[in-house]
Amino acid sequence: MRESIHTYFQVGTIQWMSHPKRDVLESIRTIAKDDFFDALEVCKFKDDETRSAAKEILAQSHLKVCYGAQPRLLGPKLNPNDIDEEGRKKAEATLIEAVDEAAYLGAGGIAFLAGKWEPSTKEQAYAQLLKTTRAVCDYAAKKGMMVELEVFDFDMDKAALIGPAPYAAKFAADMRTTHNNFGLMVDLSHFPTTYETSRFVVRTLRPYITHFHIGNAVVKAGCEAYGDQHPRFGYPNSANDVPELLDFFRVLRDEGFLDAENPYVLSLEVKPWKDEDEDIILANTKRVINRAWALLED
Repeated sequence: MRESIHTYFQVGTIQWMSHPKRDVLESIRTIAKDDFFDALEVCKFKDDETRSAAKEILAQSHLKVCYGAQPRLLGPKLNPNDIDEEGRKKAEATLIEAVDEAAYLGAGGIAFLAGKWEPSTKEQAYAQLLKTTRAVCDYAAKKGMMVELEVFDFDMDKAALIGPAPYAAKFAADMRTTHNNFGLMVDLSHFPTTYETSRFVVRTLRPYITHFHIGNAVVKAGCEAYGDQHPRFGYPNSANDVPELLDFFRVLRDEGFLDAENPYVLSLEVKPWKDEDEDIILANTKRVINRAWALLED
């Protein structure tokens, strides 16, 4: 592609994935100084002082700020589709708090994921997730903010209620009947974990996608970094590298997602494995993005 990827996407990264061992403010400063990035996804801050300092850096940076509420759920093991109503309410409460924190930081919305499920109570869990998501969307709408549900694996690692893609489409359609501030986030690294292709996922979810992630996964059982671990591109026995990212870009082009006037956020979700160097892994990912984009036909 002759034009820059930044013409069509706001290229971002996920702070807590890119720099899992680094001080959060140092991490944000480092990313804010790197003009490869147009967006930054942050999560819950440990205290008011750190949150305020982060807000100052982000305000100076001209980065689009995005907010991931996934760690708020995964850390304390809260489940927005918990069939126990008290458990569901706890998940809803932290997502409401996430909307407030995101608004303070200048983000236009939040992203989250569904919780674990059991076959015997799947329909109940689905109804509970609708209840939670609608309540959060109601609250976010008052602030003019979006709520995005990230599509995860359903039986491999996170074992979340939403996806696979057809089930995510059903959920999104139900949500859109009541709320226009709801969308879906899709992640290239999750496609192998749901046994789906880029073309199938993007075509199935086309009307509802509002945000993209890219990354890698190992889906060969018994291999190191198996599951939803987001290893670097080129990791041994992994599913995604330049060819898969190129295929993903082709699908996005063919399905009309290259929008220069209103570019989508496209964030890399890649983390160092064990003692790998954070900056080298970030550079690795940029190289893969640049190579795949360069190979994309105009």
